[in-house]
Amino acid sequence: MKKTSWQTAATLLSLLLVALVVAGCPKQPSPTAGAGTGAEGAPGGAGAGAGGAGAGGGAGGVGTAPSGQVGEGGAGGRGGGLASTPPGSVPGAQVSPREFVEAISLRDIHFDYDRYDIKSEHAKALEENAKWLKSNARTLVLVEGHADERGTNEYNLALGERRAKTTRDYLMSLGVEGARISIISYGEERPTCKEGNEPCWGKNRRAHFLTRP
Repeated sequence: MKKTSWQTAATLLSLLLVALVVAGCPKQPSPTAGAGTGAEGAPGGAGAGAGGAGAGGGAGGVGTAPSGQVGEGGAGGRGGGLASTPPGSVPGAQVSPREFVEAISLRDIHFDYDRYDIKSEHAKALEENAKWLKSNARTLVLVEGHADERGTNEYNLALGERRAKTTRDYLMSLGVEGARISIISYGEERPTCKEGNEPCWGKNRRAHFLTRP
C-alpha cells in the first residue's frame, strides 16, 4: 500500500515538472492570413495602397483627348471649329468655292507683311461682319486667305491659310458658329493689284469674304 502511494506521488511530480517546462517555453507567433510585407518592410496594406495609386495614375490618362482632336489655337474647342484645312481646299460639308458669291455686306481685312495676326484697326470691320452674319443666321461664309507675290508659292499658300484661320477664329470669338465658316487659301495666285510696290502688295495681303445663302 505504501509502495503504491510512493509511485503515485512520483508520477504526479513528473507531470508537474513537465507542465512547468512547457509553461516556460516562449510562444511562437502564429501566421496571420493576408499579412505580408511590402518593399522597405512596409505592411502589405501599404503595398496595396501603392498599387491603387498606380492604377489611378493610369486611369488619369484615359481622359486625355486623342492627338489632333482640338483644332489650331484652341479654336476647335469653340463652336465646333473646323479642323486644319489643306491649302486650296474647303472643309466641312459638301461645299465648293463655286457655290459662294461676293459678299457686298462683308468687308475685307488686311495684314502686315509676313504676318497673320488681326490688326487693331480691322477689329471693328470684323465686328461689323460678325454682326451681319449673326443677323443672317442661315448664310454660310467662305473666308479666302491671300498673300502678296513675295516668297515661294508653297509658303504663301500656308500664310494665306493662317490668315483665313485667324479671321475665322476671330469671327467665332464674336459669336459666329464655326460650322458656318469655311476657309480656303489662294496664296499669291489671285492678287487684286499687280503692281510691284508696297501699296499694291498691302492690298493683296488680305482675308476676303464670300457667302452662300
